[in-house]
Amino acid sequence: MPSIQACLFDLDGVIVDTARFHYIAWREMARDLGFDLTQEENERLKGISRMESLEIVLSIGGVQLPEEEKIRRAAAKNARYLELCMQMTPDDALPGVRPFLDELKQQGIRSGLGSASKNARVILERINMLHYFDTIVDGNRITKGKPDPQVFLMGASDLQVAPQHCAVFEDAVAGIQSAKAAGMLAVGVGEASVLAEADIVIPGFEGFDLAQSENA
Repeated sequence: MPSIQACLFDLDGVIVDTARFHYIAWREMARDLGFDLTQEENERLKGISRMESLEIVLSIGGVQLPEEEKIRRAAAKNARYLELCMQMTPDDALPGVRPFLDELKQQGIRSGLGSASKNARVILERINMLHYFDTIVDGNRITKGKPDPQVFLMGASDLQVAPQHCAVFEDAVAGIQSAKAAGMLAVGVGEASVLAEADIVIPGFEGFDLAQSENA
């Protein structure tokens, strides 16, 4: 494995757990439309764009809406999600993330964020972690969602590091597929059974050293 010169991170479920806020907001919308959304069904929404998520939620409920109503519903869901995110504090960063990012800085390894979220900067500001990232590629910049590799290739380009020298940290299947398509080392954060396509899988950042991934 070539030496790692840059690390790219997904946001939700990797840096911070905002998945619960997404679930609350989508479930409230589903109930308003007359059906429920289970946590298992919500897993299908991980790592994909807001409008793609909306289409999945509507298909689960067997609901059809005109385009204008879809846009209105998606905006209302996002407003509710941001309202919930405003409750966040620096303590909401996932365990071990800050020490790992500190270690990368000390080693001269650049860090970037690659997320479908259009709210990435707001969330990073809430948890006081914006300064850790040399670039942010989010839903406001990309035109293709994961599993397309665009988000991570754009991050590598921003950091001026070749894809084969980048490691990606992801908790979603679509994100792992995106990293692999970009020709990068894919590190799954979560369950090995779910993230089987990753090069290596870690339960979290506590006790993790980048050298472990370079030996993958």
